[in-house]
Amino acid sequence: MSGLMTFLIALAAIAAAGWAFRFTGQKVTGNAPRFRDMAFAVAFGYALGTAVLIWAVWTYVQAQFILPEAEANKYFYFVTAIHGFILFAVLAFLFRLLGRAVGTAGSRKLFRQMPLTASFGVLVILLYTFFAIFAAWLAPHGQEQVFAQANVVPGGNPALGGDPAFPLGTDQIGRDILSRLIYGAQNTVGIAFVTTMIAFLLGGSLGFLAATLRGWVDQSLSRLVDVLMAIPALIFALLLITVASAWVKGTGLTIAMVLIMALIDSTRVFRLARAVGMNIVVMDYIEAAKLRGENLRYIVFREILPNATAPLLAEFGLRFCFVFLTISSLSFLGVGIQPPLADWGTMVKDMSSFINYAAFAPQVSSAPLLAAGAIALLTVAVNFVVDWMLHRSSGLKE
Repeated sequence: MSGLMTFLIALAAIAAAGWAFRFTGQKVTGNAPRFRDMAFAVAFGYALGTAVLIWAVWTYVQAQFILPEAEANKYFYFVTAIHGFILFAVLAFLFRLLGRAVGTAGSRKLFRQMPLTASFGVLVILLYTFFAIFAAWLAPHGQEQVFAQANVVPGGNPALGGDPAFPLGTDQIGRDILSRLIYGAQNTVGIAFVTTMIAFLLGGSLGFLAATLRGWVDQSLSRLVDVLMAIPALIFALLLITVASAWVKGTGLTIAMVLIMALIDSTRVFRLARAVGMNIVVMDYIEAAKLRGENLRYIVFREILPNATAPLLAEFGLRFCFVFLTISSLSFLGVGIQPPLADWGTMVKDMSSFINYAAFAPQVSSAPLLAAGAIALLTVAVNFVVDWMLHRSSGLKE
């Protein structure tokens, strides 16, 4: 049976299971509103989630207890991901308990109000930050160090083609994947954070300036931002970086990418800062500050900024995710962070050739998912924290 036919049969079975779930729920509960108003897409989602969970559990049980070691090693990354997820969940729970017991009264109250998802997100962000800062001490090898052992199988078992010195294996030119993942946190996350900071400094200052001065300053800046936002961000970045590559190379091109991405993303920050600032500048305390003779810098940074912190912090998290993903996309296309720096987007590109070995070496065919998983995990973690911050700043209650 072909793969396409198997996929279609599985899809039809899941759809039938979703319909049966909704129908059974309506009959058993006496047509309760939860099942009566349930859309088929929702029921299909429940069935699909259950099917994926069953598949994951069965695959894990096979890899751990049923299959021989040589065959089970092809699920090395999958088993590692399951262990990592369980470990992170337990650590997030313990981290929240620790925060409730240790710290100031304000921090303990914050942890008492924090859901487990936000605790998970904060913990992941702290761990990424730790790896980014101490990458040079944590990585077992250099990010550009090349060894003679290329395409080493993950797992570290010499009998299966692994090497204890390279627990996640090596890429096609002999670089240690674990070391490059750790250095990728320093380069990808660090550069994305610096880019976002520059974007907020530029866009936020100009947005508050436009909201405060209005008139021709507001009109000029707003129309310039409209022109920049009319061009798709990724295409605009590719165009500008391609032009910049004619003058600068290597590290200089990375710096140019940071400045270009900061400029492009500052337009989004400008829009938010201007909209928030427009609502603040009409307040009585702003008029009182003007009557006292306070200068523009005082009004912007001492009066407007403190009252715009909540939406700006939430936007910072979202904007960081967009910048982070865009930089990874540019690196995947070959115009982002330049070698010899390790970058997750470049790692996905470099290791994509491993997919061709799925037929006879499944344990290395999923190597590109390591860097992609690191990108996805941080994105989900930041969004968990941003959702919690938006929930708190909106004043909503559970």
